[in-house]
Amino acid sequence: MAEVIGVKFVNNGKIYYFDPEGVFVKKGTMVIVETARGIECGEVGMENSEVREEEIIQPLKKLIRIATPEDLKKAEENKQKEKAAFAACEKKILDHKLDMKLVDVEYTFDNSKILFYFTSDGRVDFRELVKDLASMFRTRIELRQIGVRDEAKLLGGLGICGRPFCCKEFLGGFQPVSIKMAKEQGLSLNPVKISGTCGRLMCCLKYEQEAYLDLLKTAPKVGAVVMTDEGKGTVVDQNLITGKLTVKLDKAPDAAPAIFKVSEVKVIKDGQIKVNRKEIEEFKNLEG
Repeated sequence: MAEVIGVKFVNNGKIYYFDPEGVFVKKGTMVIVETARGIECGEVGMENSEVREEEIIQPLKKLIRIATPEDLKKAEENKQKEKAAFAACEKKILDHKLDMKLVDVEYTFDNSKILFYFTSDGRVDFRELVKDLASMFRTRIELRQIGVRDEAKLLGGLGICGRPFCCKEFLGGFQPVSIKMAKEQGLSLNPVKISGTCGRLMCCLKYEQEAYLDLLKTAPKVGAVVMTDEGKGTVVDQNLITGKLTVKLDKAPDAAPAIFKVSEVKVIKDGQIKVNRKEIEEFKNLEG
């Protein structure tokens, strides 16, 4: 086991481990640490904790110091520089007529590098742009092409649920989301309803999946043949959250389906959740 602190460099970003050098650091404290990119100022997202050695990416970088008022002032100055650099880069993109959209600009704490994040539908030859920016800012320039999910995380916004984006609020990183998850959760395969503002399947499909899979262990699937107090029938709909099933009874095929609790039916033959080839083709651009 090793003692570490967790530091993040953007709001709700990924937490990286650092050696606290014997110093106890409270959550929310601003610190100066050494990273692969150089000296950085970040916020402690995890206080001193013991973690297994295999969870640590070696070599473990060290805490340099708790951020001083001068450090915090410099970090604030960097934010102002980032705004100016954003405007200057946008103008240069227009001058070079490049098919790219600038999303964010980030100065390293020691000003040894400026990172420009952008999106584009294809590859972009930005060599001349880098030369112009390097000449303008007199430091190392790095342009990084990011995906639409990363763009949403950087910019933030409100989801269709009315709440701030999960990726912006609390998700440290992205995980693959598939159309099968939407089917297993009983959602309508309507792209508008199951995709986020970024145009990809909603992240909540992934982090809620484990709970739905647990519910599916005890709930008959759509298409299952079940026995109820009113006779045999077929499950035509299910609500995993409420634990209720909509069953079309064999004795009254033309009547309205009846509602039963999961505990009130006995499964004769369970249904299956499958994603057919047409659905895979139709939604492949939404998966990510």
